[in-house]
Amino acid sequence: MGRSLLLFLSLLVSPSIGSDSAADILSNSINGKSIHEFRGFYKREHSLIKPYQGAGMEIPNWDLNGGVMVTPHYIRLTPDEQSRQGAIWNRQPVHSRDWELSVSFKVSGATGDLFGDGFAIWYAQEPLQMGPVFGSKDYFRGLAVFLDTYSNHNGPHKHGHPYVSAMVADGSQHYDHDRDGTHTQLGGAETGCEAKFRNKEHDTNILVRYVGDTLSIFVDVEGKMEWKECMKVDNVHLPTGYYVGMSATTGELSDAHDILSVKMFEQEFSRVERLDEINSDRIVPHAEFQATPRDHSDDPKPSKLGFVGTVILVLVGVIVVIGVLGYGVLYFKNKNERSRKRFY
Repeated sequence: MGRSLLLFLSLLVSPSIGSDSAADILSNSINGKSIHEFRGFYKREHSLIKPYQGAGMEIPNWDLNGGVMVTPHYIRLTPDEQSRQGAIWNRQPVHSRDWELSVSFKVSGATGDLFGDGFAIWYAQEPLQMGPVFGSKDYFRGLAVFLDTYSNHNGPHKHGHPYVSAMVADGSQHYDHDRDGTHTQLGGAETGCEAKFRNKEHDTNILVRYVGDTLSIFVDVEGKMEWKECMKVDNVHLPTGYYVGMSATTGELSDAHDILSVKMFEQEFSRVERLDEINSDRIVPHAEFQATPRDHSDDPKPSKLGFVGTVILVLVGVIVVIGVLGYGVLYFKNKNERSRKRFY
């Protein structure tokens, strides 16, 4: 009996014999495994392996967009400069129903607490569309995995950055960048993981796995060469025929975002297709577990004085305080002098 059929049967019987969900079972089959252990059939047309020796700025099967720079050993989506965007998109639509995508990357820049903005891995209907969502279009249709390096969220949340999360959209949802996408986050506002992947001397890796309508994401950012579970969500529905891509953006803060390799594998998984999913290319992207809709909290309004005006106001305040303190010292000194003169 094939491995995929055994896994399928275990998913069918698991609810009656234990508490593990389909996502748990699928995730446990990968968690802790070597990043060099691959499953399924290698899809060369959807992959990128260095050295990159395309003619000029061209790479077979891939389109470049924005300020992308190609070197023999990496593809730089953005340099460590402000206000830059870049993306690479596979020209071939993915016809596999179940797949996994392994991406090796590096993000580097100035040390400290302020850096940004991050990059995204896409499985989307419309490639080569530049925009405000990590360098690609808003109101997209498909799946996005965000590797967000800067916290824009002005309200409370329980995680730090860099942070990995995902979003499934049908083209009608807006990604709210100012709230780090927490209003549309797949699996809920805290479904994701912190992943300190910046400025590592070793390569960092992420695995996006879509098998049996379960999306699971794994990372290797500590150089241990094994996958660590980041998140998993059941009942995610994605069509075939969409495109794989990676995009990045920088704002007032910046990082260099480099793609080192991309490897896609088609997965064997025995399915019982639902009636509305027989034509897999017509499935409307959706997930049954999203962040609960809630009201937005407005950001504090910026000062009308601007940066220079604020600095001047602070300096004036400091001068006033020093003047008041100086006047107080002189007043008490003169008072003491008059008291001594009266005593003598």
